[in-house]
Amino acid sequence: MKLWQKETTVDALIETFTIGNDPDFDLQLARYDVQGTSAHIKMLTSIGLLTEAELQQLEAGLEAIAAVIEAGEFKIEPGVEDVHSQVELLLTRKLGEVGKKIHSGRSRNDQVLVDLRLFFRAEIREIASLLDALFATLLANSERYQGVLMPGYTHTQVAMVSSFGLWFGGYAEALVDDLALLQSVHKINNQNPLGSAAGYGSSFPLDRKLTTELLGFDDLAYNSINAQLGRGKTEQFISFALAGISSTLGKLAADIVLFSNENYRFLTLPDAFTTGSSIMPHKKNPDVFELIRGHCNLLQSLPAQVSMLNANLISGYHRDYQLLKQAIFPALANLKNCLRLTERSLQELRVSPDILADEKYRYLYTVEAVNERVLAGTPFREAYQQVGAQIEAGKFTYDGELHHTHEGSIGNLCLEEIRGKFERQLKGFGGGI
Repeated sequence: MKLWQKETTVDALIETFTIGNDPDFDLQLARYDVQGTSAHIKMLTSIGLLTEAELQQLEAGLEAIAAVIEAGEFKIEPGVEDVHSQVELLLTRKLGEVGKKIHSGRSRNDQVLVDLRLFFRAEIREIASLLDALFATLLANSERYQGVLMPGYTHTQVAMVSSFGLWFGGYAEALVDDLALLQSVHKINNQNPLGSAAGYGSSFPLDRKLTTELLGFDDLAYNSINAQLGRGKTEQFISFALAGISSTLGKLAADIVLFSNENYRFLTLPDAFTTGSSIMPHKKNPDVFELIRGHCNLLQSLPAQVSMLNANLISGYHRDYQLLKQAIFPALANLKNCLRLTERSLQELRVSPDILADEKYRYLYTVEAVNERVLAGTPFREAYQQVGAQIEAGKFTYDGELHHTHEGSIGNLCLEEIRGKFERQLKGFGGGI
């Protein structure tokens, strides 16, 4: 069954190629197709295209389909093109002619747009919830280990004194910016395209504000052409948000892989979170974080993939857009898995308490020595040269205390301020988190 099928039979090879693996992704849209159809038929009833009796029949039919979907038993039958056709087919089988009325006033184009926007909204909110859990774990670790010192690095060389509190807290605050970008994408996505039909509206007196309210959208995508222009562009915005989160997550994973190395021994992963070697019995490999790093590197290429799919397309619908699902749907699943595994692993991560006791880290304190001289009245450039001369002569030592008091330093992590920033961003998602 195809919504557009007439008398001509499509060549089997062409049909297989054009459908591709779209039905597999469509299964993830099934509940949202039912949700969108439910709002649409209520609107059709309000403008007199369906009777109340027909609405009741259709609602009962959709509820039955929704139950099958939630039970994991919904399937797109052989010969049925997509989820939209399958839902309409099931209603028509059960209700006869009434089932054929649900497509009045909409095109498959705006039907797909609605399904995708509802799906993306749910996925974005789930990612925001996972970010919330990861943020809480990072901030808790920052507070727990705020007094445990570690080396800081620039150019991958020992630089200045840092702390695990500062390290965990840095990644926590990085998630604030990632969440802000995700929240802006949520706002862009949460506009109702239903009623734009094939991109040029409908001669039916559709009540698009009613479907906006019924589907919980913040607003309408008013102009019907603009609603269709959102296909591909919405996915592009989402790809930037996913890439941003992946950048933070991948760098954190890379740190953990390095810091758990035997030559560093800053961190220890529990045995249950590592894998072994087939030949070396001593190995405890950080495979989880290596794979998180790899997935996040691939996810950072997502904007390029989506941009290329959108390239050189004029306004209106194009079948190219079907391929966006192949890029975006697995990316959403991969990022969610990475967030879950990172949050779970960080709960069990063990920190080494006396790293800086090793003699090789004595030069971490050179800046402290320079600053002490400056505070005592020596000009900075002169103090810098004095400490530099001690280093060159192999005579540098430091036995002073650390005095870091400014906002965001190892002595003043500003954890409550960072928590407040994150919570303000969360509120931008409404009550859906």
